[in-house]
Amino acid sequence: MTDDPLVLEATGRSVGWPLVMRGLLAILFGFVALANPGATAMALVIVFAAWAFADGVFAFVAAARRGRAGQRWGWFLFEGLVSVGAGVVALAYPHITLLVLVVVTAVRAIVLGMLAIGGAMTWQGSRSRWIYGLTGVVSILFGAALLWRPLAGALALIWTLGVYAIVFGVMMVALGIHIRGMQHGFTRHATAE
Repeated sequence: MTDDPLVLEATGRSVGWPLVMRGLLAILFGFVALANPGATAMALVIVFAAWAFADGVFAFVAAARRGRAGQRWGWFLFEGLVSVGAGVVALAYPHITLLVLVVVTAVRAIVLGMLAIGGAMTWQGSRSRWIYGLTGVVSILFGAALLWRPLAGALALIWTLGVYAIVFGVMMVALGIHIRGMQHGFTRHATAE
């Protein structure tokens, strides 16, 4: 039996599947970025915006599920707003320079990293929260690296963004699978009683 707030919600459902979907989208984005390093900055802006929108939607889904379960949902909602906001900015100014995209990407990564760490800290008693917190640390390090060398070039951004997205995605998939496995174990235990 578990009282892990990430695993068990009042509805009996976990936030595992939205985390897995966020992770899979990030991995897909990362491989696309690595496979096409010569893509134009405009294509990168569009792909980045689509990823940010999708990531935001899945964060909103996680917030809604947690809200219905009477659990803390603010971090997920704020993550969704930051992601969708970054996508809107990218599409509203399609002729932005790569330097601006580097800064937007870096700031988004740093803010989401801080939010992930903050969210992990509020899940007291959760055995899974360290994975989410580690995802936040990776995001902050990625954002800081981009701000440190913003003119390193488009190819460096594409490769860095691709690797970051794959690492972030793998960690989110691992967290989602871990949560779903714990929730299924709890369900089997509860039905056996």
